[in-house]
Amino acid sequence: MSSRYSNLERPGLNLGALRTALCMPSGPFSRLDIVPRTGSTNTDLVEHAQREAAGWPDLSVLGAEVQTAGRGRLGRSWVAPERSSLFVSVLLRPFNRHGRPVPTAAYSWFSLLAALALAESIEDRTEIAPQLKWPNDVTVDGRKLAGVLAQFVPGAGAEPPAVVVGVGLNVSLTEDELPVPTATSLLLEYAGTTDRNILLKSFLRSFADAYRAFCDVDGDAEAAWDGGPSLHARVGARMTTLGQDVRAELPGGGLLSGRALALDAQGALIVRDDDGERHTVSAGEVVHLRPQA
Repeated sequence: MSSRYSNLERPGLNLGALRTALCMPSGPFSRLDIVPRTGSTNTDLVEHAQREAAGWPDLSVLGAEVQTAGRGRLGRSWVAPERSSLFVSVLLRPFNRHGRPVPTAAYSWFSLLAALALAESIEDRTEIAPQLKWPNDVTVDGRKLAGVLAQFVPGAGAEPPAVVVGVGLNVSLTEDELPVPTATSLLLEYAGTTDRNILLKSFLRSFADAYRAFCDVDGDAEAAWDGGPSLHARVGARMTTLGQDVRAELPGGGLLSGRALALDAQGALIVRDDDGERHTVSAGEVVHLRPQA
């Protein structure tokens, strides 16, 4: 599909309306800022969290109309034309409802939680049903629609560490604007809406609900939520990687081929090789993961 959408005006995000809908007292978020342009919302929010901790509490949000130095996992570039995508990062300082910090072992799930919330919110608003590709992609029929990147933020003094989770969603990119031929956008998938204000509100509400449910079971991915299945079960039900024969490219040129069986308790991928041996691979140990031809 080709489109002349890029010749039309792409409306900006309405900061006032977003704050009214999403920030306290009417919403769950502590702070929401949108900047016209930045290098990377993740990089900026990590710096804010370290330098001005009191001013950037749990569930603070930073978005941008355009990123000039956005990065995905392993430093891969992530850029797009102005107002064509959603670039948004959320600061997490995870505590349960009783004020206890969530164990840091659970932090590996936050990128998958964000990817799940994004997929569910897109389906709710557009009638497209995205899938998840381990470790951090949101896809449509194998084409990348969005990526998620989580970054660890060391705590000051005795404070527990924080996490910044960033999302980049292709909204109105045309074929000529896609970063790679294997990507797609909501526009190219004939989405019911490409209004970024609607999409951002839907995602952030979905994310906040999932985040609170996960924190309230102390970051236990196997524990059922009040609203139904556990995070592990929810992610697994939408993840197309599971059950596939995959090829994992590892640092240093190593390769691992086999059947992707399941996710372990920390969200790492369990792969059974051709000899029947099982390997557990974390997101940080994989350069690329692709289906075997």
